[in-house]
Amino acid sequence: MSAYAIAHLQEAAPHPETALYMERITETLAPYGGRFLVHGARHEVKEGSWPGHVVVIGFPSLDRARAWWDSPAYQEIAPLRARHIEGDIVLAPGVAEDYDPAATAREMRRAMTDR
Repeated sequence: MSAYAIAHLQEAAPHPETALYMERITETLAPYGGRFLVHGARHEVKEGSWPGHVVVIGFPSLDRARAWWDSPAYQEIAPLRARHIEGDIVLAPGVAEDYDPAATAREMRRAMTDR
């Protein structure tokens, strides 16, 4: 099942280390089947507040996403970004193609009545 690395990154001044990070990140993704799905696009906030930028990287599985994050190649370049851009980054599993939120709601209702 697919998985995603999702980043909410704050605005930051351009820096040579950030440019180097961006030049090198794709080579760290390739061995794990990762690819950018969202990067650098202007996002549209519909509820709440979301200053900064959104980055979404897709992977074939959560195991592959974790392996990329933990890889020596990515850990070597991660400080180039982290020193200059604050943000939050999560790894999240995707849902199956046949995922039905109504089924999840039924389970939720069942759990509430089983108390």
